[in-house]
Amino acid sequence: MSQGVQLHIEKSHVVMDNGILKVKLSKPDGIVTGIKYNGIDNLLEVLNEEVNRGYWDLVWSEAGSTGTTGTSDVIKGTSFRVIMESEMQVEISFTRLWDPSLQGKSVPLNIDKRFIMLRNSPGFYTYAIYEHLKEWPPFNLPQTRIVFKLRKDKFHYMAMADNRQRYMPLPDDRLPGRGKPLATPEAVLLVNPVEPEFKGEVDDKYQYSCENKDLRVHGWICMDPPVGFWQITPSSEFRSGGPIKQNLTSHVGPVNLAMFLSAHYAGEDLVLKLNPDEPWKKVFGPVFMYLNSVTDGDDPLHLWEDAKNQMMIEVESWPYDFPASDDFPTADQRGSVSGRLQIQDRFLSDESISASSAYVGLAPPGDVGSWQRECKGYQFWTTADADGYFSIKNIRSGSYNLYAWVPGVIGDYQHDDFITINAGFDIDLGNLVFEPPRDGPTLWEIGTPDRTAAEFYIPDPDPKYINKLYVDHPDRYRQYGLWERYADLYPDEDLVYTVGVSDYKKDWFFAQVTRKLSDDTYQGTTWKIKFKLDLVDNGSYTLRLALATAHISELQVRVNDPETSPPLFSTGVIGHDNTIARHGIHGLYRLYNVKVPLTQLVDGHNTIFLTQTMASGEFPALQGIMYDYIRFEGPSSSNSKKKTN
Repeated sequence: MSQGVQLHIEKSHVVMDNGILKVKLSKPDGIVTGIKYNGIDNLLEVLNEEVNRGYWDLVWSEAGSTGTTGTSDVIKGTSFRVIMESEMQVEISFTRLWDPSLQGKSVPLNIDKRFIMLRNSPGFYTYAIYEHLKEWPPFNLPQTRIVFKLRKDKFHYMAMADNRQRYMPLPDDRLPGRGKPLATPEAVLLVNPVEPEFKGEVDDKYQYSCENKDLRVHGWICMDPPVGFWQITPSSEFRSGGPIKQNLTSHVGPVNLAMFLSAHYAGEDLVLKLNPDEPWKKVFGPVFMYLNSVTDGDDPLHLWEDAKNQMMIEVESWPYDFPASDDFPTADQRGSVSGRLQIQDRFLSDESISASSAYVGLAPPGDVGSWQRECKGYQFWTTADADGYFSIKNIRSGSYNLYAWVPGVIGDYQHDDFITINAGFDIDLGNLVFEPPRDGPTLWEIGTPDRTAAEFYIPDPDPKYINKLYVDHPDRYRQYGLWERYADLYPDEDLVYTVGVSDYKKDWFFAQVTRKLSDDTYQGTTWKIKFKLDLVDNGSYTLRLALATAHISELQVRVNDPETSPPLFSTGVIGHDNTIARHGIHGLYRLYNVKVPLTQLVDGHNTIFLTQTMASGEFPALQGIMYDYIRFEGPSSSNSKKKTN
């Protein structure tokens, strides 16, 4: 008979023990100070102070402050209590309460951190309830997460996907003498690492970022004895920013993160800002910290396959039925929504087109596309099947909008009506019709509308700045310093793209970056699109510019005259996504629709000038935009033949 779960309460610590592992936490702080498993006394970094091993933390700032930084706060409880104690389950709580005497010194939140251990379960769960009362002062919350710092003498192999796993450098390798700082603080060139195999590589935690939809299991493997430490997140409902918001995962340390709220790849738009007299409560988690081992002689890399299998078990068990907090609703306290999404675009088809593989989700009420900036409530997403049918299950009670976007189609869909979810109710919305932006026939297009710049030309990295993982890898954009390759490829003149001749996979650089001059200053760049037009129509033409990301940029559009002032169109200064610096291929999606008057076009050869003007920030080399897709449409009455690129 297996051992039941035991709880040992000591003077300044508490230990959960189910015979498979022991988890030790400080009391009443609620910091994880020790994890004993498979003959290893502590999986966490014993060289660190106890408070710097396994913890929840947040970053906060006063209301009215700008930016994405603030005061970092490792969350320490002030009271400990046992929520549940039986042979089958232990749940313990570490709470920190706020009162007005703490104004300006502590974030105005009541925080209840919970830890759960189940019988026969090789791991433990943690979640937290954050609550802000209406009468308390407003504040900003740029980030909250869980951090685990593992033993650097044990955990050297990191994995987050079948094709994203590797042996990692040591934290010592990033220190002066062993590592050389590069353009951003996170990026270090390893010049004299402890293990020579890493010499000449770049280490940067952002190279291991992941979209929420794919961020369900990641962690570390110790080879001797073979042990895996994994963080499994079975649902993204409590994460901000929707399914393609990117977050950090694991990185050199060895560090394992559970990111719930962050401004990475988005900027201040993803900072949670509470207003005066605004109450707020949210449950983050539970997430599962899963441990596994193999018998002697077996390949330790099998631990990754086992962790993936366990992740699927956790996903299928969601929502869990064992958390004791009333703030975490079980399956019978939730509802569901289903329907079918179709696309109506008369220039593509007279019939409705199925929204195949559409991303369909419920998020708090807002404007079209607001889900990607939403960070206060919960979001529930699914992908439609090939015929556009979708079903979203296990939705918390509340009021939502239904949002969608479709790979291969520009723009965002939003259902007209609020959707109210009640416990136990299933809502069938029937057939929904999405009419994407369209004024006339496609005369030409560049790229594919998928919200990323991945289809464009991504150069080889400078050989001096390689991460070996991403050599001959589909995510080649994750290499360091690709922004510098633009000037190598276009030393004298900026990019020129000729419709019908150029190939966007080879001839459209993935990011419109700045140009470094000989005096080490930077300037904006102007890209040209050349195309031939048979002017046969009255009416205006439309240029649609879908951007995959922007960082301190202004995009100006001119037609046939590069000196026109003011330009035909300007975005104004947009973006703090920082995608270029952080080796991403998209940030926030932005769609601009530019009317091009007939008077600005000529019969025959035309040129559109796309100028990114900004080059004066702290890191001007990292300013710029990435395009998702560009389309030029004729007038609605046009019978022009579709021209392709």
